[in-house]
Amino acid sequence: MILIKNCHLIDPKTQTDGKRDILIKDGRIAAIKAAIAAEVISGYDAKTDAETAKTAENTADCGCCLRVIDADGMYALPGLVDAHVHFRDPGFTHKEDIETGARSAAAGGVTSVVLMANTNPHVDNVETLRYVMEKGAKTGINVYTCANVTMDMAGKEMVDMESLLKAGAVGFTDDGVPILDANLARKAMEEAARLDAPISFHEENPAFIKNNGINAGKASAHFGIGGSDRQAEIDMVERDLAIALETGADVVIQHISSKEAVELVRCAAAKSSRIHAEATPHHFSLTEDAAIAHGTMAKMNPPLREEADRQAIIAALKDGTIDLIATDHAPHTAEEKAQDVTKAPSGIIGLETSLTLGWMHLVKTGELTALQLMEKASYNPAKLYKLDAGYLAEGGPADLVLFDADRAWKPEKFVSKSQNTPFIGADLTGQIMMTICKGKVVYEA
Repeated sequence: MILIKNCHLIDPKTQTDGKRDILIKDGRIAAIKAAIAAEVISGYDAKTDAETAKTAENTADCGCCLRVIDADGMYALPGLVDAHVHFRDPGFTHKEDIETGARSAAAGGVTSVVLMANTNPHVDNVETLRYVMEKGAKTGINVYTCANVTMDMAGKEMVDMESLLKAGAVGFTDDGVPILDANLARKAMEEAARLDAPISFHEENPAFIKNNGINAGKASAHFGIGGSDRQAEIDMVERDLAIALETGADVVIQHISSKEAVELVRCAAAKSSRIHAEATPHHFSLTEDAAIAHGTMAKMNPPLREEADRQAIIAALKDGTIDLIATDHAPHTAEEKAQDVTKAPSGIIGLETSLTLGWMHLVKTGELTALQLMEKASYNPAKLYKLDAGYLAEGGPADLVLFDADRAWKPEKFVSKSQNTPFIGADLTGQIMMTICKGKVVYEA
């Protein structure tokens, strides 16, 4: 058992925001009260936090002792539910694998992940789906996965959504590749609506892209390349939102980057509660200036754009137009990222800085409350994917983070197998001190 004393609990489900004690037993939250005395919990040998070895092995819930943690000055937050993650397994495990990805997630306070399906082989069949699920079940966190929308991500033939859903997929996406055939996109949305499953879209029309990953504007001019025009996103978002409203599917516009796409989502979301959109921490924290400063370490699809776009994303998070925060954690090796900007792959890792960046750029700036941040980073994605996660309540899952919002740190190396991020060496404020998943300590600073 674990008793957390004196924490500042944030629960978006009940809108709780205040001092509480939390008792964890058998993987669930046994009690949340203003005060719980360790000495009244009979039958257990109480050990203070200082007396307990700081290793995940020794802090597991063995059932015979009580670990008491004084969390005064820390927030207790629901474990993050990151609904857009790449663990590169199977097929690209030199970049990341399910085990290293899970450890990276735990270090970032992420207790549930939804994996993307652009692996090799793709998750367009039950065999690969089961491989991912079985390997994920052996980690310390909750690992879920989407299946593909089309076979081999080729945009021509739909997968058997029903069989994949029954086998354990939680949603569908061809993330990384846009579905250019509008009729196929419609059929996929219709099937997703029938099955009541979320379907997510990567919104970049290649007709408007000369060099992906770098914004067409100041950044592309700096590198002397054509770049990726914002119209690439606008074009696909406009099409897919129109189809989404007609089909009634739960549609997610992934990693939104432009102010025009934000406004399209705002208009569509006013007509349907089944319209969803993701914002990544890098898109609400950085602009194309980061690509100029950090080169390929800040190259991603869609690219970082202008300050007006960043502010539009923040405003949309504030008013609820964007209801999900997801990292698009995308590991690549140092050798891959060392290539020329036109050849290096797009994407950055993000699991270990997500909560910190959200707190720095949204909560500390007064744009969002802590409750609003956790709605978008935990509770809303859990609801969308029908997961028992994203909240802290008696009887609920013991998936939570102890977070010191004022602790300064400078990451020099991340737990992830890959280190491709512009935030290496950055001065950050707000650090995860402990992550608990299924009642066990899976990370401790």
